[in-house]
Amino acid sequence: MSSEAAEPQLRRAIGLPLLVLYGLGITIGAGIYVLIGEAAAVAGIYAPAAFLVAAGVMSFSALSFAEFSGRIPLSAGEAVYVDSAFGWSWLTLGVGLSIIFAATIAGAAISLGCAGYVAQIIPLPEPIIVIAIVLMMGWVATLGVQESVTFAGVLTVIEVLGLLIIVYAGYRADPAIITEIETVIPSFSDGTAMAGVLAASLIAFFAFIGFDDVVNLVEETKNPRTTMPWAIGISLVAVTVIYFWVMLVAVRAVPQEELIASKAPVGLLFERLTGMSPIAITLVAIVATMNGVVIEIIMAARVVYGLAKRRQLPARLAKIDPKRRTPLTATIIITAIMLVSALAIPLDFLVSLTSQVILAVFVLVNIALVHVKHRGDPAPEGTFTVPIAFPMIGAISCLFLLIGPIWIN
Repeated sequence: MSSEAAEPQLRRAIGLPLLVLYGLGITIGAGIYVLIGEAAAVAGIYAPAAFLVAAGVMSFSALSFAEFSGRIPLSAGEAVYVDSAFGWSWLTLGVGLSIIFAATIAGAAISLGCAGYVAQIIPLPEPIIVIAIVLMMGWVATLGVQESVTFAGVLTVIEVLGLLIIVYAGYRADPAIITEIETVIPSFSDGTAMAGVLAASLIAFFAFIGFDDVVNLVEETKNPRTTMPWAIGISLVAVTVIYFWVMLVAVRAVPQEELIASKAPVGLLFERLTGMSPIAITLVAIVATMNGVVIEIIMAARVVYGLAKRRQLPARLAKIDPKRRTPLTATIIITAIMLVSALAIPLDFLVSLTSQVILAVFVLVNIALVHVKHRGDPAPEGTFTVPIAFPMIGAISCLFLLIGPIWIN
């Protein structure tokens, strides 16, 4: 037996339920619990519409990722997708490093949001809380993939239930909310409102980052060609519905100034709607944001592993721990970078920067699928496929979301 054959490999242990929970966990944990105030500050009453715009942009790219995950079921998804189309090693490495960078920055942003909720219960300095959160979630990410993803799945169930309670409380407090949805959808002729919605969509886009992270677990997923497209689709539809209703409740139940000023907006929303202490929902928000941190670490470490396996990063980073069957060195490095970023960079800048990097990568992935389809590369049997128009629209919509607010103004 060769030494290469004896090397420990990633373990295929994740089925559809866990993969969907993983997608929901990283998306919701990275989004609504942190960004309610940020979106309201830019779009005001129209913030819910911003989440619909972001979801629309995401949907076309999600379909492109779903097809590519079947065509090329490898870790470091975005990088290998672009490589399959163009074969330029410098571009492949650049895309991979961009995803690693975006994931660590996103995790840093989420850890800052988590610290805001923790501080409502434990009045410690923010840096101390951030250090504790990132190091603890980094440790969880070093465990076996089934253990760490199952842990994330349990946290996901808790965080989704917390948001559903808020939506229900919002409906009980204001039943007319269902018939007055149009009040949060601006007219296309209102340039100022549309500019605000598009600018807020860049923030909301951050809240939808997640399905792209799911594809980086493809080497640890059972029956990936079937499982992955379903997981991507279910995750995106579910978070769109949840986000819209939570934002609708938020902008109607709490004055904009209070929503923007709060470091724990979900806790404020729960207290205002129910009259109860926000401690319970604050604990749920802590769970949700911690979940987002651990999942970002898991995903970024897999991209590092995938690039190292392709010899585009040092081979040591592709080493799999024999006991845990996880890329241990890569996980430790990602945790360290995330911690430094969280301690050194402000939240609003982290969110905007992450969204811009991911949008640029999505443009490239969509163009890559257009090129592969136009070239006539056949998809393996059983692979989910989409018409070539879908990745075209995905590329254009992602590009428009980047430049739209500037163009309208």
